[in-house]
Amino acid sequence: MARKVILYIAMSLDGYIAKKDDNFDFLKTVELPNEDFGYGEFLETIDTVIWGRRTFDIVMAMDNGYTHHNKAVYVISKSKTGTEGHAVYNDDPVKLINDLRKQEGKDIYCDGGSEIATLLFKHQLVNRVIVSVIPYLLGDGIRLFKDGRPEQSLTYKRSISYPSGLVQLWYDVNETFNTVSGY
Repeated sequence: MARKVILYIAMSLDGYIAKKDDNFDFLKTVELPNEDFGYGEFLETIDTVIWGRRTFDIVMAMDNGYTHHNKAVYVISKSKTGTEGHAVYNDDPVKLINDLRKQEGKDIYCDGGSEIATLLFKHQLVNRVIVSVIPYLLGDGIRLFKDGRPEQSLTYKRSISYPSGLVQLWYDVNETFNTVSGY
């Protein structure tokens, strides 16, 4: 069975993943003790993580001790090369994902940012979308889904609501992409 590329990400109810200054403190509004929103279970299904450089830099600066040490981590960057810790910089996510899919392994987790997500959708490389919707309106910032992607049909898999108000939506991306006309 082929490895899936899964976009697993959180956004505000109005579709933003961060403020314009890359701040995503609004995610803290749903934090509850001992609640990981299924993240630990999800991590068991993947062995590879793909991050945009800005997302990676923010996570590393948080220094929360959780940097996916037991996963292959690829950071997409046009300006950095080499490695940082166990993360490897790469400048071509399309080639990287196509190469990774040919290898044996678990699924591939993409966690942003929006530039990476848009590029992956443009090249039809995303198999599943898991979006955690935070009950918060940012009003402005970095949109999860940028314009310029192809129109795509999704198949609903499940939704999970949590006491904090977070709602997690799971969709599979259909193999054939829509070009709806006349509707």
